[in-house]
Amino acid sequence: MTPARPALDPELRELLAGMPLMPQLDPEVLAHLRRLPSTPVDSLLAHRQADRREVTVPATDGAPIPLSIFTPENATAAPCVYWMHGGGMVMGDRFSQIDIPLEWLDRFGAVVVSVEYRLAPESTGTALVDDCYQGLLWVAEHAAELGVDPARIVVAGASAGGGLAAGVALLARDRCTPPIAAQMLICPMLDYRNTSTSSRQFSGGPGVWTREMNEFGWSSVLGGLTGDEVPPYVSPALADDLSGLPATYIDTGSAEVFRDEDADYATRIWAAGGQAELHVWAGGFHGFDALYPQARISATARRTRTEWLARVLRADRPAEES
Repeated sequence: MTPARPALDPELRELLAGMPLMPQLDPEVLAHLRRLPSTPVDSLLAHRQADRREVTVPATDGAPIPLSIFTPENATAAPCVYWMHGGGMVMGDRFSQIDIPLEWLDRFGAVVVSVEYRLAPESTGTALVDDCYQGLLWVAEHAAELGVDPARIVVAGASAGGGLAAGVALLARDRCTPPIAAQMLICPMLDYRNTSTSSRQFSGGPGVWTREMNEFGWSSVLGGLTGDEVPPYVSPALADDLSGLPATYIDTGSAEVFRDEDADYATRIWAAGGQAELHVWAGGFHGFDALYPQARISATARRTRTEWLARVLRADRPAEES
């Protein structure tokens, strides 16, 4: 029997009622979703004074990793947001949810770099997080060329991208490079075990992201790995040691699969003596602010993240430039 679920925010409930929800996620549905058009980036850049540049960097096995770089005019010693997109590890591209970090380009004059990591099930194990890490190394090595302050690089991502950002932060800590100023983990996908109370609450039936969809995503990326074979860089909730991580922001909704694993990750960072800020948005479902940025709760969530970044980066633009 599925446990009772927290109620949705009333405004979000009305908006969600008009959205066709996926009944399941399987190879056939995934193939259809991958054929859908990508986010139209040109329209997002039309009103911004920003240059776009495309580069390709090599993965550890030599495969190409595309990076899209969005640079505000006259960027010099600017903060950098290194963005990892969502999509359950199995879909999406470097333009997915790109409107979120572009808000920080506006507010802070940040250089935004978005990475196109390889997807599961075609790529498995550490391939996805390694792609993201290699892209981050390139950004750090080319900071001067990009107009980036290497001491103010933030790794950020939503959903699967949030989990990958957490994995990249663990890799950077353990390999002692590059320095990361902060990690912004938006409803991150952290724990392949899928056994929490919130996971059980959001099982069965159509939804934005259900326990069954989560199982499909994780089984796709693990490629048969189980138990002790699963590296913590792939599923960061497995990391025994969460000390030495950069300042961390985690947010999630009360009405979503990832609620409990996200709250637990913040709790364990505190237990290790680290600094983390956690927000659980009452009535928020998975990805609510990306799907419905016009909702009041979404605007509040986005504004709260931005205010945290302003404190961490100690950088802001005058209101007239934002």
